[in-house]
Amino acid sequence: MQFHTEYLTFRTKKHREYINITPQVRTALAKSGIREGMVLVSAMHITAGVYVNDAEDGLIQDIDEWLEKLAPFRPDYKHHQTGETNGDSHLKSLIVHHEVIVPVTDGKLDFGPWQQVYYAEFDGQRPKRVVIKVMGE
Repeated sequence: MQFHTEYLTFRTKKHREYINITPQVRTALAKSGIREGMVLVSAMHITAGVYVNDAEDGLIQDIDEWLEKLAPFRPDYKHHQTGETNGDSHLKSLIVHHEVIVPVTDGKLDFGPWQQVYYAEFDGQRPKRVVIKVMGE
């Protein structure tokens, strides 16, 4: 089995942002030379996430609004007693989760028709990393 690792760094302009990273994942896969296996894509921060879904602007806005309803910004989170003000960002990350695994078949990401990989930032405007780990043969 072979492995190939790459890191992406993001510094978003907004506090919450959703970035389609499918092109970067495809590039890492191509550089790996792996034809059969899987790609792990994982946010390396506890206030960010990675998910697979449709690349449609209305859906992305729906996801953002839904997450804000589930974990709204509030000043009364216990976490804020530590001096932080990002309790909602931690909760949003738990809902989205921090990683995905995408199958690789014949050297390509084996997606359904509309699937794309997204990086979700919930506490932005500072550098954050994502690891892409391609595994296979």
